[in-house]
Amino acid sequence: MIAKLTGRVDSLGEDAAVIDVAGVGYLVFCSGRTLGRLSEGTTASLLIETHVREDHIHLYGFMTAAEREWFRLLTHVQGVGAKVAMAVLSTLDVDDILHAVAAGDRTALSRAPGVGAKLAGRIASELRDKVGAMTLGSAVAAGPAALGGGAGNGTADAVSALVNLGYSPSDALRAVSQAAHRLGADAGVAALIRGGLAELAPRERA
Repeated sequence: MIAKLTGRVDSLGEDAAVIDVAGVGYLVFCSGRTLGRLSEGTTASLLIETHVREDHIHLYGFMTAAEREWFRLLTHVQGVGAKVAMAVLSTLDVDDILHAVAAGDRTALSRAPGVGAKLAGRIASELRDKVGAMTLGSAVAAGPAALGGGAGNGTADAVSALVNLGYSPSDALRAVSQAAHRLGADAGVAALIRGGLAELAPRERA
């Protein structure tokens, strides 16, 4: 079973790269984000997920362990195959997926080709309980757990307030979680709302 490849990028295609390892060319399917970080003629290292079927062996490559972990999680959801999982990873970065799942943001997830509202809802519902335990290097990893907290949870109330102001659930969760991380555990709802709006302001100006 191949778990990692390091070699020269021989060629790049629409959804795959050929990695030359000691004269052997491996066809590796990648997300658009990973392909965008590869250049022909340069050396690259990719983490590999190997899928073995009766009629083929496919290699899927990832720049980071977080991206590979999300691929594994997504493909365990009923109705999500490797192609759809790659489409999600091409459309949303790993932090975007985390926040969309944690917030149940079907609109964000359905931006990926092949993901309709029903499948987006299934992805969110089946994976939401798992994202709190994931270690993806996100500074806002506490966000999903906060949404599931008990009554009077300030983070959840602040997220709800930003959603009522018209922000998407995943953007609101990201902003409030970043504000909570910056302001500390004792921050009140009003401070979290102000902090969340401050986090969202640079994105609006971009």
